[in-house]
Amino acid sequence: MRIPYVPNPPPTSTPEEEQILGRVLARRGEKGLIALDRALLHSFPVADGWNGFLGAIRNRTSLPADIREIAICRVAVLNGAWYEWDSHSPILAASGFSEEGMRIVQNAQLTGVEPEVTSVLNQQQTLVLRYADAMTKNIKVPDELFNELKAVFSDKEIVEITATVAAYNCVSRFLVALDVGERNR
Repeated sequence: MRIPYVPNPPPTSTPEEEQILGRVLARRGEKGLIALDRALLHSFPVADGWNGFLGAIRNRTSLPADIREIAICRVAVLNGAWYEWDSHSPILAASGFSEEGMRIVQNAQLTGVEPEVTSVLNQQQTLVLRYADAMTKNIKVPDELFNELKAVFSDKEIVEITATVAAYNCVSRFLVALDVGERNR
């Protein structure tokens, strides 16, 4: 970590900070504060906004776990955010995702059109991998890819997939810039 983590738990100086800390702890549950929280809590308002936004992305969308976690894990790989990969790859695996599928998501050289990808991942999974790549590497998504996505997912799902990829690009950039978890540089 490039700056020190706040103590666990960090001291609060106002009732508002106590409430923010309470919300972060409530979202984390029994595992308590993680390294990411202990970096974010240098700024209670930032931690509060982050907690609400990422809590919605992780826990309140309609996306199946495999689709959500492919998007998150692929962003982690593309951006070298290994703390993020370590946190989310077990969730992807627990969704029933195969070891071969995990190797595909972790291989940034694969683009999603290769036979070894399309023979392992289903159409939705392949499209999410390709969409995460386009959003992360190029920002602009080609119309052809977007049309393929639109043929398979609802507008609501597309918004949720897009928000997930965008949010975890934010997460990965924060993690890598500050070297949260001491594995990202």
